[in-house]
Amino acid sequence: MLGLGFTDKSVSEAQARQLVKDSFASRDMTGKKILCIIPDHTRTAPIDLMFRLVYAELADTVARLDFIVALGTHPPMSDEAINHRVGITQDERTSRYPKARFFNHHWQDPDQLQVAGTFSAEDVSELSGGLIEEPVSVTINKMVYDYDLLLIIGPTFPHEVVGFSGGNKYLFPGIAGQEIIDMFHWLGALITNPMIIGHKYTPVRAVVDKAAAFLPMERMCMSLVVKGTELAGLYVGTPEDAWEAASNLSDELHIVYTHRSYHTVLSRAPEMYDELWTGGKCMYKLEPVVADGGDLIIYAPHITQVSEMHGEIIEEIGYHVRDYFVKQPDRFKDIPGGVMAHSTHVKGIGTYEDGLEKPRVNVILATGISEETCKKINLGYRDPSTINIKDYQGREDQGVLYVPKAGEMLYRLKSGKGL
Repeated sequence: MLGLGFTDKSVSEAQARQLVKDSFASRDMTGKKILCIIPDHTRTAPIDLMFRLVYAELADTVARLDFIVALGTHPPMSDEAINHRVGITQDERTSRYPKARFFNHHWQDPDQLQVAGTFSAEDVSELSGGLIEEPVSVTINKMVYDYDLLLIIGPTFPHEVVGFSGGNKYLFPGIAGQEIIDMFHWLGALITNPMIIGHKYTPVRAVVDKAAAFLPMERMCMSLVVKGTELAGLYVGTPEDAWEAASNLSDELHIVYTHRSYHTVLSRAPEMYDELWTGGKCMYKLEPVVADGGDLIIYAPHITQVSEMHGEIIEEIGYHVRDYFVKQPDRFKDIPGGVMAHSTHVKGIGTYEDGLEKPRVNVILATGISEETCKKINLGYRDPSTINIKDYQGREDQGVLYVPKAGEMLYRLKSGKGL
């Protein structure tokens, strides 16, 4: 495994270029078919830089150099959006980068999926610590079987489902089918966000790595760690080794420890979260520092929909604490586990006893989503035009926290108490 990582400075373009070059120095790439797996627009990372470096290193040698967007169950990206993600124009696609082809992953299209393997009920029980005991089919985009090498290129951050993102997670759920996606997202929800996020070796990580082991082709990973928008770390190796190093640096760079909890948190969603499905990260990363009974306000006037892909189901079931679903299994037996997981992650931990739901935190949307819809989906509402950001700034000593770009930095109590 090769790599560089810093807490106090950035990896330069020259250093990144040398790492990319060194990672292929002992390999004969002549005539090889390469599929690069990259994130969509909802992850901060210099994918444009990495695209240029990888293309410069491989394009003249390999037979194919293709790129697929690891959408999971996110909406597909337009050509324009993909171009922006990799930092090129449409003209440059054909003139400067003719060998590169780009694809979206389509998780709902069975014709694009292939079974890589199966987890037995016993496998699932062992991996989940007995929380789930059902067999699951492990499906993945069948394109992968046409390539000699899968090259994962993407960042690592604390993550609510798997602990830290990156590595094999770009395969599962990145280019996977629904059954395995639903299974391990629901597993993460059963364990709960506070017990998963920012922890390296989680049951969900074990599921993801075991699923990837079904794939017969070689897997390689360029695992990125960013600080702000700068590249702070780049590690190249197997997905397991590169992720291991990247998650260690992410642990140092992406966790903010606070001395107290806050009764009010204004969590501002960046523009890259264009629906609540991803904007919910503004809750996940801050839940640990919200006081019991406190308010977490997701401030995102630009968000106008719950989810393009899953909105209809979410509006049917609403947002609820985990036990609301666990204690009514027959009622929700036909709801996808991934959707229930999103629901309970946004709502946060809490209790459901004798028909009464008590979330620990009050989640309030100050978005372009209407008050009527907020009531329907069981979240609070605040007119975003009534929010003056200055009213929330510099008031930490009063129990008020403002986070200007929420969703990637994890906040924890320094004392270790609470969540």
